[in-house]
Amino acid sequence: MEVNGEKTRWNFKENEKLLAASGVSIRGVLNKLMQNLDPSDIRPVIPLGHGDPSAFPCFRTTPVAVDAISDSVRSAKFNGYSSTVGILPARKAVAEYLSQDLPNKLSPDDVYLTIGCTQAIEVILNVLARPNANILLPRPGFPYYEARAVFSNLEMRHFDLLPESEWEVDLNAVESLADENSVAIVIINPGNPCGNVYTYQHLKEVAEMARKLGILVIADEVYDHLTFGSKPFVPMGIFGSIAPVITLGSISKRWIVPGWRLGWLVTNDPNGILKKHGVIDSITGFLNISSDPATFIQGAIPQIIQNTKDDFFFKIVNMLREIADICYDRIKDIPCITCPSKPQGSMFVMVKLHLNLLADIEDDFDFCLKLAKEESLIILPGVAVGLKNWLRITFVCEPSSLEDGLKRLNAFYQRHAKKQ
Repeated sequence: MEVNGEKTRWNFKENEKLLAASGVSIRGVLNKLMQNLDPSDIRPVIPLGHGDPSAFPCFRTTPVAVDAISDSVRSAKFNGYSSTVGILPARKAVAEYLSQDLPNKLSPDDVYLTIGCTQAIEVILNVLARPNANILLPRPGFPYYEARAVFSNLEMRHFDLLPESEWEVDLNAVESLADENSVAIVIINPGNPCGNVYTYQHLKEVAEMARKLGILVIADEVYDHLTFGSKPFVPMGIFGSIAPVITLGSISKRWIVPGWRLGWLVTNDPNGILKKHGVIDSITGFLNISSDPATFIQGAIPQIIQNTKDDFFFKIVNMLREIADICYDRIKDIPCITCPSKPQGSMFVMVKLHLNLLADIEDDFDFCLKLAKEESLIILPGVAVGLKNWLRITFVCEPSSLEDGLKRLNAFYQRHAKKQ
């Protein structure tokens, strides 16, 4: 290439890992679907593809949280830099919040504050990465784990979640996948993308398997307590005395504030195994070269956690129960999809796509592209979460919008159904 009459050889180019990871990320896939919308369709777009309910009037955070942020900013006490691991009052508040459900009380030193749960994932995967190491990931799952594993040069090995068993972990597969280089297993509970909730007994079996394999458990509990079926939320940290547990979470979902970006990484390890093997020092070391959550949000955390009343949480859970019921019932009326089990937690449900009933649909991605174009309806193809020819439907929206969206989905099926 010539610049000012001189030929220059430029030494930089695109990052192929970034391009590949972005293409299969949830955001990347949703952006492609949004680009396929028909601008001439005057109907409102119905977003059943993402997990952000804050856009809908029926899902608003508590005024307690808003006041806490305002008080934090106005106090002028939180305008400076945070400490590496997070400010002490915020870590203490998170430790007390999580300890309510645990047999062993957490200390603030067990808590590391992060920029949302996604940074917590980034931290622990980088900490565990070493030559030849591998990590055991669920399929279907949350693809950010795969993206971060790629950048950490951490080999991925996938075990299946069993739809016929309410998406429980295939423990036999886990044992066959693991070897001397396996470092951790990831458990997402309540489940994204499946809407499942694990029982006490199943989580105990996971912990016992981890102990047998000599690996730690990464417990993604960003949807903690958002359960509305027969199974209560059971934190994995209960089993920290069986195998070390790293709990990842945030205020994003339970308080309906994903844009506030305040999360945590918490160690549940009463036997001190993580410290003995250098994991604790490595977590601090990574945070020393990383960014911190905004200090004014950290400053608000004690007030948010301590002053939020139970009636706010009851309202959110009851709303989730109502719209999950609507979603599950309406899915039964759409022949080209089936739901293996009723969602009991989080904000999602996975449904099987029956391509044999459709005349001109190649796969789940093609289905979702054409659905966006023809019906202004956004649903996430299962390939984005590791399960081809399935769909992930998000049901967190206004009930009327959900009803309308599923009617559009049925209309799309009727239009593309194979002729009998």
